[in-house]
Amino acid sequence: MKKFTAIIAAGLMFTLTACGGAGGGSADAAKKSEGVMTYAEYDAAAVDAPVVIETYVQAKQSWWENQATLYTQDPDGAYFIYNAVCPKDLYDKLTPGTKIKVTGYKTEWSGEFEVAEGASIEIEEGKYTAKALEATDLLGTDDLIKHQNQLVSFKGLTVADKGDGKAFLYNWDGSGEPGSDLYFDVTVGSGTYTLTVESYLCDKDSEVYKAVEGLQVGDTIDAEGFLYWYEGPNPHITKVTKR
Repeated sequence: MKKFTAIIAAGLMFTLTACGGAGGGSADAAKKSEGVMTYAEYDAAAVDAPVVIETYVQAKQSWWENQATLYTQDPDGAYFIYNAVCPKDLYDKLTPGTKIKVTGYKTEWSGEFEVAEGASIEIEEGKYTAKALEATDLLGTDDLIKHQNQLVSFKGLTVADKGDGKAFLYNWDGSGEPGSDLYFDVTVGSGTYTLTVESYLCDKDSEVYKAVEGLQVGDTIDAEGFLYWYEGPNPHITKVTKR
């Protein structure tokens, strides 16, 4: 599910920098400047509380009307930045690994904790690219949410029937068409989980979008993406590998 319910396409720009693999980073990335919250302090902050964080861009979901939505992370945790104030020239500089300072308010939407729209962004010195956390064993556990918004991977998933023998749906209810979000179910152990290819993050021309369109029920896959949350885990998948 997405919050962008009425976006004018002409004002929207997509980026596919996330639709691939992951790298590594420096231990210096965990250091915080004076007056900046640690991830633990951010995590403990109340909803609607003011927050100041330093984090690193991992992927850019969208830009429109001078607002940017970003997946970001440091060595201790991840932060979803939603509709931050961001002129186009600044957005262009937010390449993966870029260190930023974000000042805004912590909000919650259907279980997803994020820095609310209207936050400010400043670029700082430093680089960090997160490695995917192998989280297969965390599926179905209370510990999974502790890694909300982090880059994660899941191994040995079996593609399940999404209905009428289909391996995926365009939109959560099948109401979409090629170019819409892709929803597909997978099983591992005794659990069934829904994964999403968020079309603003990885559009119909991305490798992961095409890979999911090519899946068949019963395929075994590995998947990687950002652990977004919507009424429970709703990973935004950026990479799928068929075994």
